[in-house]
Amino acid sequence: MDYIAILQEMVRYIDAHIKEKLNVEKLAARAGFSPYHFCRVFQWEVGYSLMEYVRTRRLFYAASELASGKRIVDIALDYGFETHSGFSKAFRRYFDCSPEKYRAHASFDIPKLPVLKKTKHYVHGGIVMEPKMLKKEALTLAGFALKTRTKNGENKREIPKFWQAYSADGRMEKLHHEAFLKSHTEYGVCFFENPENGEFVYVIGVEVKEGSAIPEGYHICTVPEALYAVFTTPPADESHFIPSIQGTWNYIHSEWFPNSGYEFDRNGVDFELYDERCMPETGKSIAIYIPVVKKQREH
Repeated sequence: MDYIAILQEMVRYIDAHIKEKLNVEKLAARAGFSPYHFCRVFQWEVGYSLMEYVRTRRLFYAASELASGKRIVDIALDYGFETHSGFSKAFRRYFDCSPEKYRAHASFDIPKLPVLKKTKHYVHGGIVMEPKMLKKEALTLAGFALKTRTKNGENKREIPKFWQAYSADGRMEKLHHEAFLKSHTEYGVCFFENPENGEFVYVIGVEVKEGSAIPEGYHICTVPEALYAVFTTPPADESHFIPSIQGTWNYIHSEWFPNSGYEFDRNGVDFELYDERCMPETGKSIAIYIPVVKKQREH
């Protein structure tokens, strides 16, 4: 299965039906994926959450029509915006000016279709081994949470800063001295609240002893039971540790999933597990847990 070819066809389909009602369920069904899996794959490969992409393409088409002299409210309605004010707000947020101002300099250029390219993702330090399949029971974590989103790569900037602050401001030391601590293994967990627009809560936490009292100030969450594909990142030194992790994620989405017979389990959460393997200065690695289910339909 070639994910890039499927997604390229889907961006063509979106453009061809840009004025129609489009939603996650309709688009995922056409692509042949579950809605949750399609949202995750689309975000990873295209760089936008699915409905953010649809909305952005509609704004581009609307902008191209401003040169036609057509009433702005009619353009807004054509492209799925319910009110003139709602369209103007979205337009200003993206183009940094009002539709009226943009119209004065607009040209009737149809927006070019993005061309998705399949690139080979290199992982420094070695190859990514095939995952182990592991059924893991639910567990409770206590730690600290960050609400973020994938829009414009916001999560890629905020999560590293979150880890840096956690390590430097005393929260890490305090957490690892708590009586409820079951082990010093740390989890970095993504709880997606809305896969359609890429909003999620990222938690840095440790596993809690059963029945332990947890003081106020900690974020408490449950990682549900799931079947996981567990990947181990190739060993790397400090300078190549993060690229090794990122390369493994690239491999999971671009190489493993398309040929695996599995898709994301929408009832699970994915996480990175930081244990003693990430402590040495050289040969550092972590485990990445991906909740999966067998595909209901083959493509």
